[in-house]
Amino acid sequence: MSRAARAHTITLTLKSGEADRPLSGHPWIYRNEVAAVPADLEPGALVDVVDHRGRFVGRGYANPASVILVRLLTWRDEPIDEAWWTGRIRRAIDLRARLKPDAPACRLIFSEGDGLPGLIVDRYGELLVVQALTAGIDRVLPVITPILQSLCRSAAMLARHEVNARKQEGLPQEKRWLAGAHDGVVSLRLFGFDVQVDCLNGQKTGLYLDQADNYALVDRLAAGGRVLDGACYTGLWSLHAARAGAAEVVGIDLSEDAVAAARAHAAANGLADRCRFVAGNLFDELKRRSDDEERFDLVILDPPSFVRSRTRVADALRGYKEINLRAMKLLRPGGFLLTCSCSYHLQPELFRALLLEAAVDVGRPARLLAWRGQGVDHPVLLAVPETDYLKCAVIQLG
Repeated sequence: MSRAARAHTITLTLKSGEADRPLSGHPWIYRNEVAAVPADLEPGALVDVVDHRGRFVGRGYANPASVILVRLLTWRDEPIDEAWWTGRIRRAIDLRARLKPDAPACRLIFSEGDGLPGLIVDRYGELLVVQALTAGIDRVLPVITPILQSLCRSAAMLARHEVNARKQEGLPQEKRWLAGAHDGVVSLRLFGFDVQVDCLNGQKTGLYLDQADNYALVDRLAAGGRVLDGACYTGLWSLHAARAGAAEVVGIDLSEDAVAAARAHAAANGLADRCRFVAGNLFDELKRRSDDEERFDLVILDPPSFVRSRTRVADALRGYKEINLRAMKLLRPGGFLLTCSCSYHLQPELFRALLLEAAVDVGRPARLLAWRGQGVDHPVLLAVPETDYLKCAVIQLG
């Protein structure tokens, strides 16, 4: 067994009054909550955490290079060994088998949401894509990889480690094969469409799987209308709108590669006659079309996160308000806005408030028809509000 999986020897003591949050089930312990950090503490090392009276709180891995010093794996006095990792991973996979038994693509492991902080695993057909976001998970990858291969019967496993979280953990940005050989492109029958997913070079791990349960919203909104799909990526929102009977769908994305993929998807599914995709900046395109007095019956906004940290919330609020205000101006009376934010730092009440402000500024009444979050394969841990990040609202403008 690897050193990462052997019994821990280090104990960290919390300051007085700092045990309440971890004892409630939140796995993060910040550096300033610990009385002292040993100088020889290695990134990814297993540690015990006790309160200021020496009572056991939990066991997890530490990283002295991170603001989050410890991420707890268990609140029990139990060994974190190969059997433990196998049991926790199996539990996550079994949940997906129950909730999404026929899904050709889904998130198998969602970090804290599955009691495996720092580990993301997505399945695309026969290919697994892994993200080790923390030093603790990176250190134990040699243990996790064969477990995943065995439980998922997968020969190919790709590490997509080009994420900012790894920089904060002192880890390199990299992309490498953990197991097997594959060209990274997977052909799937997904949501009733024939699609190709580029897991090697696409955004995130290939697709935005957290929206899978929300695409059906479009089916009730697009029929007979003119649709604008902002930040369309490879066109899944657009395909749903066209299949639902939209008269015309216009997709916008900054990436030329994403636009090319969206066009290919529309053609492969017999929808190219109603779908048109253009490469461009979303802010600029919304402004230009608004100035030209274009009108749509449905506008979809699903942009990448504008908020990378708490310190940037104010700037992000302005950006979110701007694109939503422009989108509202493009809507015909009675039209629908399906708008999303995937940033945890933009709290639901702030998102709803900025949508109201935008509606007031354009002088139109707005009705909230639906409020959704991420799919069931991205479970929210009640003790960890950070796991509840996706907001998807459907609004009708008067």
